[in-house]
Amino acid sequence: MNKKNVKYLTTGEFAKLCKVNKQTLFYYDQIGLLPPVLKNEKGYRFYSINQIELFYVIDLLKDLGMSLNDIQQYTYNKSPERFLTLMYQKKEEIVKKRQEIEMKEKIIEAKIALMEEASHVDFHQITFKQLPEATLYLSRNIENITAEEFVEVISDFIGELNESQLDTGYPIGGITKREQVLKGEFSNYSYLYIEQPNPREGYPYFQAVKGDFLIGYHIGEDKTIHNTYKLLFSEMERLHLALGDYVFEEFIYDTVVMNHKEHYVTKIMIQVDQIGS
Repeated sequence: MNKKNVKYLTTGEFAKLCKVNKQTLFYYDQIGLLPPVLKNEKGYRFYSINQIELFYVIDLLKDLGMSLNDIQQYTYNKSPERFLTLMYQKKEEIVKKRQEIEMKEKIIEAKIALMEEASHVDFHQITFKQLPEATLYLSRNIENITAEEFVEVISDFIGELNESQLDTGYPIGGITKREQVLKGEFSNYSYLYIEQPNPREGYPYFQAVKGDFLIGYHIGEDKTIHNTYKLLFSEMERLHLALGDYVFEEFIYDTVVMNHKEHYVTKIMIQVDQIGS
């Protein structure tokens, strides 16, 4: 074979151009995916320069998660029409993956911002401030449910967030109505919620109107949270404030960042009214 007159590449040369090892090409030949254009009497394989593009397409399809068996089925029945259909299909898959990656990036950005904000908070301080309007996505009503039912509800809620791509990276919180708080039923939530900073159309949302809130932080397990509420009620009395319609609770530090429950931190936001206003 006079390689000066024909454009054939040895297995090593072709492998170097494709940036793979020769064993990959041997395997592709073995399964009929990318056979060489010819083999000489000594069994040496030779490839055409034109086969480089086919290798790149095979490599692209592999990177996109297509199995070698499915790629092989295409190569057995190649046509411009089948190739175009395949490319459109893969483009749709890439668009979907990119959207998923962008969503995950936003979730990570939100978690970074929340954690950095938490690192500058004095968890022993009670503050009185006005919170802006917020859009919340709610679970179904969960007042007075059992512990077993609560597990089912939170499982369903997380499933909804994942399926509808409504996970924003913000913590899942609980809304307690005024009547439950007055009875000391601080963990008898009415709804679970997650904040939606960029709400999408077509979903039922709860609009938390802007207003005055007394904000404190409970450090430790949920079973001792009544002690923190006592401190908050004392501060409300000192500031001549009355309990509003809702209390919002959400974890600041939980099992994601702490190994022990006594180090968990729950943010408590009590909606309040000025007495006499």
